[in-house]
Amino acid sequence: MDSIRSTNADTALRSLEAAAVDEYETALIAERRAQGRYGRPNSPWPAMMFLGCTLMVVGTVLLFR
Repeated sequence: MDSIRSTNADTALRSLEAAAVDEYETALIAERRAQGRYGRPNSPWPAMMFLGCTLMVVGTVLLFR
């Protein structure tokens, strides 16, 4: 019977610890957002990659046409 109580206590402790970690990470992200750290990136790379892939697809279509 002690092993059941011990297992239940360990499970409850792990659950509380996981909840505390999640709460900390949520608060950390909220604070960083308030500071403006997660703003829109100013990098042109995503648009350039999209344009490059689009041109490759169009070129492939025209090649096999």
